[in-house]
Amino acid sequence: MDIDHATAVAFSKSWGLFYLIALSIGVLIYTFRPSNKKRFDRAKKTILDKEDRP
Repeated sequence: MDIDHATAVAFSKSWGLFYLIALSIGVLIYTFRPSNKKRFDRAKKTILDKEDRP
């Protein structure tokens, strides 16, 4: 079984594409889960806290 450069490139491009699509779907699922709403709301409010001055 001899793998040439073109075969390796095609394999890495196709699996890289599937990997990035799966990773993107995972991030979207994590982001839009209802159980994370409190965590994201708290982060949104604390980033603009008035007590943090330069």
